[in-house]
Amino acid sequence: MSEQPPIPEPPARPAAGAGSATPVQDALLARYGERVQVSESFGEITADVPPDDWTDLLEFARDRGYVFFDWLTGVDEPPDAFSVVAHLYDPVTRAHLLPRTRVPRADPRLPSAVGVFRGADWHERETFEMFGVVFEGHPNLAPLLLPEGFEGHPLRKDFVLAARVAKAWPGAKEPGESGHGSPSRRKTLPPGVPAAGWGRDAEER
Repeated sequence: MSEQPPIPEPPARPAAGAGSATPVQDALLARYGERVQVSESFGEITADVPPDDWTDLLEFARDRGYVFFDWLTGVDEPPDAFSVVAHLYDPVTRAHLLPRTRVPRADPRLPSAVGVFRGADWHERETFEMFGVVFEGHPNLAPLLLPEGFEGHPLRKDFVLAARVAKAWPGAKEPGESGHGSPSRRKTLPPGVPAAGWGRDAEER
């Protein structure tokens, strides 16, 4: 069995302090200790855990009243990792919870949440297709949105936006270009296109 690559540490976030934590924050800290980083922003609590605690965290939240599964998606955090985040809701207290974890970019694998929330099925298939995160134990991790034979994962930040090379942007300027100052001596490439040697840029050379 090959050795798994190390999982990058998440950015440091302040843990809830004594006297300021909500009951769910206290419960999370009591259950996971130093393995969880808890933060709150705009009334939503975020709980970061290692991948090994992912499904346990979802079960723990569900059993505490967060029974409504809203969505799950990925976030590309180059160069080392992908984050996987879900949104859960407690319809009684109207509280929001964002469970989150990180998987290494070299081998992005995470236990499937379908056994905890059946609604995660479609979301995990989309995240697998768009980011390449493999959800182990998923009942049918098959393509969902992209055409058959499509190669690559379009929501990764290193994915080449071929359409921006094949067809020019219809506006006078590329998105983000300023109307002030002198024109640049060299035309900038569209966002998402490598610096040189690809598409139209290669043909012009």
